[in-house]
Amino acid sequence: MRLSNKMLVVTGAGLFSLMCGTAQADGLTDLKAALTRLQGQAPLKAVIEAKTWNRQGEGSEQVETNGLASVAVDDGARGLQVLYSKDMLARLEVEEHAKEKNAKTKTPTLSAFKEFNSTELRPMISASGGMLRALEKHVFKSEKMESYNGKPARLLNFDLPLERLPEDARKYVKKFEGSLDIWIAADGTPLASRSHQNMSGRAFVVVSFEQKNENESVYSQVGDRLLTVRKETKSSGSGMGEKGESKVVKTLLVQS
Repeated sequence: MRLSNKMLVVTGAGLFSLMCGTAQADGLTDLKAALTRLQGQAPLKAVIEAKTWNRQGEGSEQVETNGLASVAVDDGARGLQVLYSKDMLARLEVEEHAKEKNAKTKTPTLSAFKEFNSTELRPMISASGGMLRALEKHVFKSEKMESYNGKPARLLNFDLPLERLPEDARKYVKKFEGSLDIWIAADGTPLASRSHQNMSGRAFVVVSFEQKNENESVYSQVGDRLLTVRKETKSSGSGMGEKGESKVVKTLLVQS
């Protein structure tokens, strides 16, 4: 029996799917298994940099600020240690002193410094826990083959229903749309993610508001850890006659 050429041709995503075969269950199951596997505590040294941008108001009253700062982190047997360079500490001192004299003084180091508290650093050096918690809130929607950085990957789509937001967050929300996309490798390891939330509503009868949040993250596996090596967050909103928008980009570079 002879097979036609058409029956022998399997390329791209189809080949990727056949190679995985029964080794993968479904994308969501593979993702959760990978996240559980990648919650390691192997020692880690890295440098994390934060760039911030914020704009508030309109017209002549518009105020725009930029921030830039970096810290070294050492996560090991003694726990997480955040190391501030002498240069950055000196810049913080100068900017704090200048701010006391003139509230309109530009303070780029101070503006970015808030990105280095434990709540902001933890998802960078250990991304699995936060993603597992996010999956508990989101509802799985679909899975499809889609390349990432030119290589075969699987894209998982999720919705975020309004009722799964904290009660205080949804109290005044009238319209809401939320989604989460996660690209995973053949074994379920996250490669990147993208989320967005759009909401609008009214508080105290007369105060209407709109808010939009977007997050894009890139991940990397180092030993038994899942790291966020780049995270970009964009926010914009309006309410009570005010309008503002902001952007934060954090990057992580592993040190040998």
